[in-house]
Amino acid sequence: MTTARYLVLGTAFLSLAIYGGRTIQAQSSAPDGVTQTKPVEEKPDPLKRQPSDKEKLAQQKALRQELKGVYKKWLDEDVRWIITDQEMQAFKHLANDEERDTFIENFWLRRNPNPDSPDNEFRDEHYRRIAYANEHFAAGKPGWKTDRGHIYIAYGKPDSIESHPSGGNYERPMEEGGGNTSTYPFETWHYRYLQGIGDNIDIEFVDTCMCGDYHMTIDRSEKDALKYVPGAGATMYEQMGQADKKDRFTGGGLEQLGTGPMSTMNQSKQFDRLNTYAKLMAAPEIKFKDLESYMVSSKILSGPPFLFDVRTDYVKVTNDTVLVPVTLQIRNKDITFQNKDGVATGTVNILGRVSNLSHRPIQTFEDTVKVEVPSDLLARTQNNASVYWKSIPLRPGLYKVDIVIKDVNNPDHIGRWQRSVNVPKYDDDRLAASSLILADQMERVPSKDIGAGNFVIGNTRIRPRVSSGGSQPVTFHRNQMLNFWMQVYNLGIDEKSKKNDATIEYQVTNLANNQTLLQTQELTSKTNPNADQVTLERSMPLSSLEPGKYQITIKVDDGITKQQIAESAPFVVD
Repeated sequence: MTTARYLVLGTAFLSLAIYGGRTIQAQSSAPDGVTQTKPVEEKPDPLKRQPSDKEKLAQQKALRQELKGVYKKWLDEDVRWIITDQEMQAFKHLANDEERDTFIENFWLRRNPNPDSPDNEFRDEHYRRIAYANEHFAAGKPGWKTDRGHIYIAYGKPDSIESHPSGGNYERPMEEGGGNTSTYPFETWHYRYLQGIGDNIDIEFVDTCMCGDYHMTIDRSEKDALKYVPGAGATMYEQMGQADKKDRFTGGGLEQLGTGPMSTMNQSKQFDRLNTYAKLMAAPEIKFKDLESYMVSSKILSGPPFLFDVRTDYVKVTNDTVLVPVTLQIRNKDITFQNKDGVATGTVNILGRVSNLSHRPIQTFEDTVKVEVPSDLLARTQNNASVYWKSIPLRPGLYKVDIVIKDVNNPDHIGRWQRSVNVPKYDDDRLAASSLILADQMERVPSKDIGAGNFVIGNTRIRPRVSSGGSQPVTFHRNQMLNFWMQVYNLGIDEKSKKNDATIEYQVTNLANNQTLLQTQELTSKTNPNADQVTLERSMPLSSLEPGKYQITIKVDDGITKQQIAESAPFVVD
């Protein structure tokens, strides 16, 4: 829009300079042969004169009529749920298709998580959501026009859905008055967090026409199919004779839930529900654009640096793809907390980008981390840390990783981390291993969560311990378990027996005196005999170790290929 306006103003200024009442000299010959000059006022160009009010109205009408075809569809359908009111008004006042094309290009660029990339992940995801909405939410009209389609397109897939596609018997929760009733089909979508709206957002959709057209509602009693039936579907207090059903329709509030044990709390939350509804109906905020300037430039930090630690690991997926888990650790003492209702809350925005050697962005991630602590325990938890994890698939090669974090409660508190990472290539004929990860938590995940979710690699949830300052060993307490995880790749397989033959040796050494405290072995032919790849997952208690600095080493000796590798990691016990 800004570019288009400058073009129009620039043209108007140029016209004024050329035609705006300029006096030129015209020559004439007098009878005595003397050439004389006299000023001749140039006639105004009829195309440059100021239009009348009537003509202006006609031009505006013509421009509105011109907005048709692909531009009208783009405005009315494609971006209906994400365009702001200001952007919509600006687009409607553009004069020609060239300006509209420029506007559309800038519209997507403003929302692109990778502004330097020719690919726009936001735009691609947006049109994927439209296609999904049309496929799953259509109800006598395109899915994108429905309320469920609107919310899905604007905010994406909910974290969970409570679905009642047939309605029927319903036991009300206490906050809805208690008691039993029958309902129309309804769904409740739950979002753990929506940028600019809040935490734990529940959105209810009701199909009162029983035709598949679920509409969003603020009134949770709207799903009650017996609401208008005298004596039926009574709340708990109505069953006990402490309230009358007709009182539901005399309060004048947003909801007609009826009197129950928690009805007074519902009255106080009505404005919150109305405020949430208004925010949901507005276009979603453009996320974390303020952090972009710290990443793409050498902008100087104006406030105290926001310190945090980062760890990167490497896990083979295929010959051409390596999983690179990036783990961030942020200490509570570095976060600004706000106290409300006895809870101290700190909020951190995270923006990360992976670029190749030509500075082209390959991957971008953004998220929000919230830390909540009871206010009276905040001082005791200052040394605690929050851990954030992002797993990025990359091809082998050299990359640059940029991460910027912002303390939301202290806008000048910005942290920045930049490093190069060399993603290894795992050749088929060479014995190799993933990173050796020391973790404070390690557990198997349900089959439905394999390969998905925070800290999940394969079928294991493993939360890496991150060292402070990047160069110091990770620290464990004596009452903790030391969990370690590593994968071994390209074990040799005997052609006759079709089995491997590798020895895995585990060793724990006291670095103060180089004394070996633990040394044990296992054979892959006994644990996983037919695989060319094995995963090592072990845990050991630390209570027997004195405070000090130690090192764990895993050695692999392949009896088939006669290759050996070793991986080690130091750690501190306090």
